[in-house]
Amino acid sequence: MKEELIKEFKQRYNKNPGYLFFCPGRVNLIGEHIDYNGGRVLPCAISRGIGLAAAKNNDGLLRFAGINFPETAEIPLSTAYSKTGKEWFNYPLGVFNELLKSKELPGGLDLLYLGDLPVAAGLSSSAAIEVLTAWTLSGIFDLGLERIAVALMAKKVENEFIGVNSGIMDQFAVAMGKKDQAILLDCDTLEYEYIPFRTGNYQLVIINSNKQRALAESKYNERFSECRQALKMLQAELDILNLCDIDLATFEKNKQLITDPTLQKRALHVVSENARVKDAVIALQTGDMEVFGKLMYASHQSLKELYEVSGKELDTIVEFCSRYRGCIGGRMTGAGFGGCAIALVQKQQVGDFTSKLEEY
Repeated sequence: MKEELIKEFKQRYNKNPGYLFFCPGRVNLIGEHIDYNGGRVLPCAISRGIGLAAAKNNDGLLRFAGINFPETAEIPLSTAYSKTGKEWFNYPLGVFNELLKSKELPGGLDLLYLGDLPVAAGLSSSAAIEVLTAWTLSGIFDLGLERIAVALMAKKVENEFIGVNSGIMDQFAVAMGKKDQAILLDCDTLEYEYIPFRTGNYQLVIINSNKQRALAESKYNERFSECRQALKMLQAELDILNLCDIDLATFEKNKQLITDPTLQKRALHVVSENARVKDAVIALQTGDMEVFGKLMYASHQSLKELYEVSGKELDTIVEFCSRYRGCIGGRMTGAGFGGCAIALVQKQQVGDFTSKLEEY
C-alpha cells in the first residue's frame, strides 16, 4: 500500500508526499446495535484498512483523491463546509469542518487515499477515513490530539455532518485498536479494557456478502429512533438513562411498559445482546471458544428476528456456518443491511470452508 500510494501521489500531484498515515478497519466480535444504547461492545481492529498520503500546498485548496474512487474534489479553504451529495470525500471534508470550529488551517493540503477494505461492507471504512483524516491533520499541524479525542471528533462528524446516528464504537475501535486484542468498551462512559483475543485452534474468518449498504439511506436511523421510543416508555417507571442500564430480569418485569410489539422486540435485542457481551468476555478470558461461538449464533438470531437488520445474504452465510462441521460460530458484523459476517473456523479447515461457502 505504501509504495502504491507514493507512486500514485507523484503522478497526480507531481511531487512526493510529505506524510504517510494508516488507519485499520474493524470487526465487531459481538455487541451489535448497542453502542448507541449505552451498552458494552467487543470490537477489534483488523489488518486491512486505509492509507493516506498528504502534502501541504500553497494554493489555498483542499484536494481530495482516492485510488479506489473516481470522484475527486478541489475545494477552496474556508471557515466552514457542508455536506454536498453522496461522494466519499464528504467524510474527510466533515473532519475539516469540525476541526475549523476551533482551529485555523495555515494552508492547503493535497490528499490521496487508498484502502483495501471493501466499501460499504460493514468493516468501518467510513470511520477509518474520518479517524485517519483527523489523525493526519493533528500530525501535520502539530495539534496534539489524543486518540480518544480523535474518535469523538470522528463520531461527531458521522452524526452531524454525514447524518447517521451511530454510536462511538466504530471510531473508537479503529482509533484505539491493538494487535491480537479486542476492546471491551462501555459506550456510555468510554471506560475500556483490552481483552486478549486468542482463538486457539480456530481462526476468525471475515466473509463479505457483497451486498453493499448505505447507513444514511438505510433503516439504521429508524432503529435508533425506535430504541429512543422504547427507552422513553420504560422511563415512565424506571430510573434509567439507556436501554442497556437494565438486565434481562428487569426487562421481563417491565416489558409491558413498552406497548408497541415492534419496539418491545427492539428493546429485547438490546438488553439481551448486552448480556451476551458480558458472557462472551468471560468465554474469551477462560479460553472457551465453544461458548463464544454459541453466543455468536445467538447474537445473529437476535439481530435477524428481533432487530431485523440482517438479510438473505447474511442469513445464508450464517446458515452455512451452522451446518459446516468445523465452524463453531457465525454472525453478521456491523450495522447489517448487507456487509460482512464473521465465523470461527478450525484453522486446518479454513481453505475447505472457504471453497464450500463460495459454492453454497
